[in-house]
Amino acid sequence: MFHVTLRQLKVFESVARHLSYSRAAEELHLTQPAVSMQIKQLEDNISLPLFEQLGKRIYLTNAGHELYQYSRAIAQQLSDMEVALDELKGMERGKLNIAVVTTANYFAPHLLAKFCQRYPGVTVSLNVSNRETVLKQLADNLIDLAIMGQPPENLDIESESFMENPLVVVAPPSHPLCQEHDIPVKRLANETFLVRESGSGTRSAMERFFSAHKIKINKGMETDTTEAIKHAVQAGMGLGIMSRHTVELELETKRLKILDVQGLPIVRYWHVVNRKNKRLSSIANAFKDFLLKEAEKLMSMTKQ
Repeated sequence: MFHVTLRQLKVFESVARHLSYSRAAEELHLTQPAVSMQIKQLEDNISLPLFEQLGKRIYLTNAGHELYQYSRAIAQQLSDMEVALDELKGMERGKLNIAVVTTANYFAPHLLAKFCQRYPGVTVSLNVSNRETVLKQLADNLIDLAIMGQPPENLDIESESFMENPLVVVAPPSHPLCQEHDIPVKRLANETFLVRESGSGTRSAMERFFSAHKIKINKGMETDTTEAIKHAVQAGMGLGIMSRHTVELELETKRLKILDVQGLPIVRYWHVVNRKNKRLSSIANAFKDFLLKEAEKLMSMTKQ
């Protein structure tokens, strides 16, 4: 009978999920040699190779695929055990694992700070990533909750909206259209737009809006960060469509201005999302309830 430790399984699960020793080492806060040693010990214990290397990439062997399924199931049970033990501790202690898309990071820390004031014993792990990464974290069951715009349709999830997410057209204050009101959408056909990467919820909403008005926009720079778009718009490289929540500071300091365009803003919503089959802790449920009941009121108060 072979001997396998939980530590070895945890390291193996991370390497198998990323198919990368270096990324697993980064995730687990270990050195790459330490990760390699754990995998070597695991392979020696079960007397089977778990990975094979072709070129610079590694792949799971048949034994690796089999062990990966068991390691994920064990990881889920350990997570459920941790939740159950946290329940016994009550609301004074516990950990909240949450991921937010990059555009939500402009307001999420404020809401988390308010929540932690009520529950000072709570430890928060906040991950800020693009939509694709957040969806992968949900699929891999690495987080309790996620905050995003348009929730996915192909995952077994629960999703509830908690706050409006208006998308607006922003321009530098010197732009000629800043002096006009009730601007027809067709006037924007002559402008260059700075856009987020493909797959971004903001970009998808923008493309649907212009498609509905039968307008093909001129796309300039493409980037995966909202900050880059804001700086480029300020520099006069084009216009941008983004969540109003991301430009509050620039509007206040008059570095950007919202154009008064017919049919805008595009009203979307922020959603709190979790896996249907995931057992949420008391802390996670409390934060979800906090978002649904208080987030919109708290954010409106910050603008006053």
